[in-house]
Order: sequence, then C-alpha cells, then structure tokens
Amino acid sequence: MAAQLFGSGLIGVREGLETGIVVMILVAFLVKSQRRESLKWVAAGVGAAIAMVVAIFVGIRYGTSTVTGVAAELIAGIASLAAVVIVTWMVLWMRTASRSISGELKAGMSRALVVGPTAVVSLAFLAVGREGVETALLMVGYAENTSGSQWPLTGLLLGIVVAALLTVAMYFGAVRINFATFFKYTGALLIVVAAGILAYGIRALQTADWLPGLTDRAFDISSWFSMSSWYGTVAQGIFNFRADPTVLQVVAWAGYVAVVLALFVRPVRAGEPTGDDRQPSTDTAAAPQ
Repeated sequence: MAAQLFGSGLIGVREGLETGIVVMILVAFLVKSQRRESLKWVAAGVGAAIAMVVAIFVGIRYGTSTVTGVAAELIAGIASLAAVVIVTWMVLWMRTASRSISGELKAGMSRALVVGPTAVVSLAFLAVGREGVETALLMVGYAENTSGSQWPLTGLLLGIVVAALLTVAMYFGAVRINFATFFKYTGALLIVVAAGILAYGIRALQTADWLPGLTDRAFDISSWFSMSSWYGTVAQGIFNFRADPTVLQVVAWAGYVAVVLALFVRPVRAGEPTGDDRQPSTDTAAAPQ
C-alpha cells in the first residue's frame, strides 16, 4: 500500500507541479496585464482539460476492466509501453525546454487576448491538457499490475493535492522551490520507475505470445525473496520488480536505464536551455497587486 502510494504520489506531485506552473504563469500574466476579466476563460480551459483527462483515465483504466485472458495482457502491455514513451519524453523534454516555457506561454496568451475568449480557453486547455494526458497514460501503465488496487489512484490524487497547495503557496510567495534540484532527482527516480513499467509491459506481451522468451528466466530468487513481504511489496509497488524475471525483461530494463539515464544526466551543451530557470521568476509568481 505505502509503496503504491509513494510511486503514484511522486507522479502526481511532479506532473501536478508542472501543470501548476503553467497555470500560475498564465494567471500571473493576466493579472499583471490588467486583464483579470480573462481569468474566467483560463479557468474554463483548465476545467475542460481536467474533465478530458479524467475521461481518458477512466475510459482506459476501467473501460477495459472486464477484459480477461490474452486481450487483458495485450492491453496491459501496450498501455505500459505507451506510459514508458510518455515518461521518457516528459523527463528528457523538461530537461532542455524549461527555460522557454514561460516566454512561450506569455507570447501565446498575448496573441490569444487579441483573438478573443475562445483563443484564451483553447490556450489554457491545450497547455494543461498536454500535461494531463501524460499523467493519465502514465498512471494507466503504472497501475496495470496492481490487481484492481485503488492505492495508485489514491496516491496520484494526494500528489496532485500536494502540488496544488505548493503552487498556490508559490504564487503568493510563501514557498520557493529549487526546481532544478527537484526535477533532477524526481526525473532520475521516474526513469527507474519507467524501466520497471517497461519490464512489466514486456512480460505482459510475452504472456500474450506477442514477444518470445516467457520461459527463459534471467534468475529466480523467489525461494528466499518473498514478493508478499514488506520489501517485496515495496520493490513491486514502486519499481514493478519480480523475483523471476525473463531474460528479455532484464535486458530491456538495464538497457533503458543505461541509455535514458545517460541522456538525462549528460552535460548541457553551450547554448542549450538548462534547468536553472525552473523556479518561476518573481514577476511571474508574485501575488496579485
């Protein structure tokens, strides 16, 4: 339970903060531009994006809950691989693109204000919806191996609540977070989590006979490593660890961690955006005057 809460909670806090920063930039820009009347259109766009994300998660996660057998394994495998793609793109993109986010959002809002309310709603919807769809797909892949447990969803919601509170506190200047450090360490941990999701997805596709090697065990420590113990629950809940993985699972896990982690920690080239500006500037995050 605690492991599932931690893993999904981490996703909720990280993704929630990214979304919160986007909303904070849009709101602060409108307030400082004396365009408070447009805040309701931003709220409408954010609300529509949240509704879309909830529909996607519920539709995929629970709409397929009655599927069993090979079809269930295929859905689990494909959802897990999609989640890996999402988290990989998210982590690597955030590493290099964070500096330009604020400027792009402000420029987009300036153009949207000229066009009208529909453009403002659309900008907020797309900005928040992008982050939300990532979260929904990632959570589907993360939760597929929890045998109907509600703890991953509970952890996600708690993480989002924490992120929302932190966002409000940052907006009013009560809290400042070193986002370069925050995204660095949570990004590295999410890479390991994604590697576990990848291994789980491969196992599901092997079970469905879409990939070979289901009977080729890399090792089997189930005789002394109990998956029902507290440490086994933690390993499975956070990292999707198995005591009897296949060779393909281990190779994919190790290869993914080696390649993606190397890309994530590599030195930033001259002229490439860095994570140093992930803390919103004081003119963006300040409380309304």
